[in-house]
Amino acid sequence: MTLTITDVQLWQALDSRGNPTVAAQVVAGSGVGDALAPAGASAGSHEAIFIRDGIANEYGGKSVRAHIETVRTRVREALVGRDADNPADVDRALRAVDTDPQLAALGGNVGTAVSIAAWLAAANAAHEEPWRWLATRTSATPAIPLPMVNIISGGAHAGSMIDIQDVLVVPFGAESFAQAIEWCWRVRAGTRAVLDDMGFTTALVADEGGLAAPFDANERAIEAVVDGITRAGLLPGDQVSVALDVAATECQVPGGYRMGGETLTSAEFVDRVIGWRRQYPIVSIEDGAGEDDDEGWSRIATLVDSTQILGDDRYVTTVTRLDIGIERAEANSVLVKPNQAGTLEQALRVVQRALSIGWAPVVSARSGETEETWLADLATGTGAGQIKVGSTMRSERTAKWNRLLYLEQVHDLPYAGSAALAPRT
Repeated sequence: MTLTITDVQLWQALDSRGNPTVAAQVVAGSGVGDALAPAGASAGSHEAIFIRDGIANEYGGKSVRAHIETVRTRVREALVGRDADNPADVDRALRAVDTDPQLAALGGNVGTAVSIAAWLAAANAAHEEPWRWLATRTSATPAIPLPMVNIISGGAHAGSMIDIQDVLVVPFGAESFAQAIEWCWRVRAGTRAVLDDMGFTTALVADEGGLAAPFDANERAIEAVVDGITRAGLLPGDQVSVALDVAATECQVPGGYRMGGETLTSAEFVDRVIGWRRQYPIVSIEDGAGEDDDEGWSRIATLVDSTQILGDDRYVTTVTRLDIGIERAEANSVLVKPNQAGTLEQALRVVQRALSIGWAPVVSARSGETEETWLADLATGTGAGQIKVGSTMRSERTAKWNRLLYLEQVHDLPYAGSAALAPRT
């Protein structure tokens, strides 16, 4: 059945960091869908481009108003008459206007907002929950995802207080999503108590709701989270493990990587990350090498049989780049951010490709998020298995957690749990 798009509206709105972003509304049949595009602080150079105006006296150059005015008519003409019930048709319409893989003319912010709004309009017209609409049309088995929760932030998310971007936890021993989130709340509270004891200020939070402190070494941040797990009355490595978002691309400098005040070669940098895996109860490592550091990725691939090796900037939610990683056997997990791909269809293709070859997809929010909850439906409806939203505070984060709590309680959906993790020993 074709569900014809009859109207598309675009306007400027604000994300969770107070920066302008693109908002879209799509009308299709009796359905209406609204969506805002998220934005990342640490963006890979290969991902769809977030286009800003650069007008100095409007939001310090970060406005998107003028860009929206430029593309509004073209986007509306391209989409009116298209099938909102078919994400591939929406994708084709947008890419007929802008053939650049990174959507350099339309912008990934426009493509993301419009394609997500079309999905939500189609689900609304069918009187279906967004997760159910996805599950039906992708032939997926829906499940509540295992959460990966931010505890301590650094890098671009917290003024580079530590080199690595995030120290997170994975509550893989929990038997339900409700229990998993409660455990993560306890770990955050426990870690905050650890930081208080160390004399750090813990009243403020980073972009994604995590704690932040000027540790004298990255290792001290990892150790604080491990201690926080113990303070929470949980067992590190048995009930809750650590996950790292190294965000290595952000550490790159001419001649190698910068970490702990030193300049390291690729081998030295990756070996340090591998050393952390051997020393601490780490179950997942994200971007342990820079986005184009083939040598570094080959080196960290030695952990794929024992650890979830997760690619973000390396694959930027793009099937062609993911396929290169699969061929090289350099990882076993891929981060899925719709705005990296620029459209919903491309994100769905990455989830399906990953699952088809046994890789673990992790659906992820951005540091510049929105109050919307569709990301929770995306992770649930595709059966992706894992979700990474941020910490257990800030309303743009808790909105997603609350949506998943609702789906588990009211719709009685199964919980993916630890089975969703890539192999670990």
